[in-house]
Amino acid sequence: MPKPIDFWFDFSSPYGYLASYRIDAIGEEFGRAVLWRPYLLGVVFKSSGQSPLVSQPMRGPYHLKDMQRTARRMRVPLVLPEGFPMATIAAARAFYWMEEQDPRRAKDLAKALYRAAFAQGRNITTAETVAEVGKEVGIDPAELQAGIGTPAVKERVKAETDTAIAQGVFGSPFFLID
Repeated sequence: MPKPIDFWFDFSSPYGYLASYRIDAIGEEFGRAVLWRPYLLGVVFKSSGQSPLVSQPMRGPYHLKDMQRTARRMRVPLVLPEGFPMATIAAARAFYWMEEQDPRRAKDLAKALYRAAFAQGRNITTAETVAEVGKEVGIDPAELQAGIGTPAVKERVKAETDTAIAQGVFGSPFFLID
């Protein structure tokens, strides 16, 4: 079987949100599993001297229009959440905590977090909000919130972000194949 597709993303990324609707079908089309790999794009920005796309002159306004256009073409809702761009450390931690329990449910959680942010406009920066979203997909919010704070999960997010940087990942979404 071919190697999986690494789907690197940050929960603060509208383009990552849009990709989340299609990546598994693309993987299936090509007979590949998809590894969902959230990481902290802000850390990459600091190490590479980049800044959030929407804050860049000329490119920012263009991409705001492009995101809306792409969402319309895909027939999915897109709203920018309160506080955008935002730090989504709690969401990334929640994903990796859930992945240790049940990888399929981790994907369900990721999709729900993306919908909460970019379809509903919710700010998913806090562990409390992330736990509320988890509850909406059947995950115990108290367990999820406790899991977000564990040292192992904190280290996992740091390690995944370090791996992304080492592999040259610099945006969201970012795909590595073979």
